[in-house]
Amino acid sequence: MEKKRGKILLIYPPSPVINREDRCQQPTKELLVIPPLPPTDLMYLASVAEECGYEAMIRDYSQGGDFIKDLRTFEPDFLLANIATPTFKSDINAIKQAKELMPKLQVIVKGAPFLTYNTNAIYENPFLDYVIMGEAELTLKDILSGIPNPEILGICYRENFQPVKNEQRPFIENLDILPFPARHLVDNSIYRRPDNNKVQAVIKVSRGCPYHCFFCLATPVSGAKVRVRSAENIIAEIKECVENYNIRDFVFWSDIFNFNRNWTIDLCKKLIESGLNITWSSNTRANTMDDEMASLMYKAGCRLVSIGVESGSQKMLDAMGKKTTLSDIRNTVKILKKHKIKIYNYFIIGLPWETEETVEETIRFAIELDSNFISFYTATPLPGTNYFAYAMANKLVEGNLDFTNAYYKPVVKSYTLSRERIFELHKLAVRRFYLRPKFIIKTLLSIRSFEEFKNYFLAGMNLILKK
Repeated sequence: MEKKRGKILLIYPPSPVINREDRCQQPTKELLVIPPLPPTDLMYLASVAEECGYEAMIRDYSQGGDFIKDLRTFEPDFLLANIATPTFKSDINAIKQAKELMPKLQVIVKGAPFLTYNTNAIYENPFLDYVIMGEAELTLKDILSGIPNPEILGICYRENFQPVKNEQRPFIENLDILPFPARHLVDNSIYRRPDNNKVQAVIKVSRGCPYHCFFCLATPVSGAKVRVRSAENIIAEIKECVENYNIRDFVFWSDIFNFNRNWTIDLCKKLIESGLNITWSSNTRANTMDDEMASLMYKAGCRLVSIGVESGSQKMLDAMGKKTTLSDIRNTVKILKKHKIKIYNYFIIGLPWETEETVEETIRFAIELDSNFISFYTATPLPGTNYFAYAMANKLVEGNLDFTNAYYKPVVKSYTLSRERIFELHKLAVRRFYLRPKFIIKTLLSIRSFEEFKNYFLAGMNLILKK
């Protein structure tokens, strides 16, 4: 057996449970139907490390485990951590503790905070050896392959006690070159659908978004060009999940799933032809869905589509650069209902132009659309978004920008609403949607298993007891 070049431990730090996909960074505790997702980004990076001859270990400490014990027993040469904005302090403290325990450990961090906080991160945290900016797979490959630091694109590092920032790495054009995620290093059974409790995996089908929405990190994180994997490559990964791990439920993760209509149609047709008999969810923009596409998506196994509706006020949609209309949204919801695909609508409350009237429009619109699931987020100006720069420049920040309650308790006011009032309206919106007799009866009638009933019951109690 070939001797390994070294060991690498890849982690989600022992911080509160959060969706650590750079675009979202959603704390799951305060949200009703957002399950913890598997560390797919770490699985990609672990596969890269294995290709470089390293022994890899993945740990999601938000789901449990003993970080210090693993460090002592595994004795890694490298530690790579996904750092999220809402858990930044907790994450960084855990990394510092690891470096104090193992001074020779090479520490690598990645994540959305480092879009803006990179050279300062190196300067202020001397226990960090590398900060990766942007897509991490090829950058990690260079680090582990021993490429000299000045030649590695997309990193910050320290030289003569001073931070050095290299040129940005271009986005990966051909996503098919990436190895499949190292699911053999993860307990896949931890990550389950919130409705039926079945194990589900995340398949990253594309990256990039051209729309530059005011509040969103998708474009800064993944670029404005939509880069898709080939249908053959995606289906090969799904087949591996089915045959090796008995996983048949998937989230097709993308910034815009059906932006490229021809690609979407081709993928669905090939999924049908494959006979894999899976179920999956995806997202969509409100102006890209049509009858043929929805029909094929259902036949290919799609059972849930999420839509970033954002607001029921056309004025608000225009202000945030959404480039959709209320008519587009109504039409997409109508098409999805016609083809028996469940709908999960997202709304955001509290952007700078929000008023009592626009919030009321949003609540009424949400009730009119009557989707299966819904999330009302409070506007959160994550660094790297246009919203962050705008809120700072216009002195809209009222609270502590530590983001620990991101998307839930606001720290930014609008021009007419205090952050306390935004929070009250957020809670009102959730209750007015979910506590309607019509919605409750419809949901109860749709339940097909005890597991589904249990998960809905727990979500309902969480809703009623929310403060």
